[in-house]
Amino acid sequence: MTTPDGPRAEHLDREPSVHGLRLLRREQVTPRMVRLVLGGDEVAALEPRTPDEHVKIIFPDEDGSVRLPTVGEKGLEWPRPFPETREYTIRRLDHAAGEVWIDFVVHEGGLASDWAQRVVPGTDVWITGPRPTYLLPDAFGHHVLLADHTALPAVARWLEELGPSTTAQVAVAVPGAADEQPLAVRDGVQLTWFHEDEPGYDLGTLGRHLESLTLPEGVPTYLWAAGEASVLKPVRVWARQHGFARGTCDIAGYWRRPRG
Repeated sequence: MTTPDGPRAEHLDREPSVHGLRLLRREQVTPRMVRLVLGGDEVAALEPRTPDEHVKIIFPDEDGSVRLPTVGEKGLEWPRPFPETREYTIRRLDHAAGEVWIDFVVHEGGLASDWAQRVVPGTDVWITGPRPTYLLPDAFGHHVLLADHTALPAVARWLEELGPSTTAQVAVAVPGAADEQPLAVRDGVQLTWFHEDEPGYDLGTLGRHLESLTLPEGVPTYLWAAGEASVLKPVRVWARQHGFARGTCDIAGYWRRPRG
């Protein structure tokens, strides 16, 4: 699993940057997920690093204007008041096609969700990033990936970019069967779907699934989990109990369920 002298993920620093892209088209991936395909000359300036890297989308003000940060000596300098922004995973970065894919979970009443459903092709889209991230050594021969619907784009890209000799155990929870997507599953990759609308599913389902896994003996394992914060609590406990230290796991709360 993990050992004190085993491999560790390497922190990657990136210079702050601002990029102007253009919406090429919108695609309906599943009933609750929309893909925006972005293009433009600045696609070439984006360098792919890790499958969960993300950018910050800067949304226009009510009058349609976009207030952008500038790059200063200490990083990005933002206008006041701050413009509305949200962070999203780069689902795919294809230099040959000149495209950046960003997938949005759609729901009622969300700023990014509403914008993604109404923005029209030809619109300029401004982003910052990608954010600093981590590089995984090839010595991690096994990956464990856990995600909810919001983290599915990262999982999809992760499996597409998985090394040919690397094995993986993957579990994804989505609202229903219609929200499943075709993923790059091959020999050595075990994929389990959970449907939140089925009897028996609860906030502890992914954690219990993790406890049921048998990890390969003697193979350095990297644990990655992302999604709703409360769902990840048992994952964090399991990781501590099984010796996953800094550099051998990444557990990221993408959002929080409203209280009450």
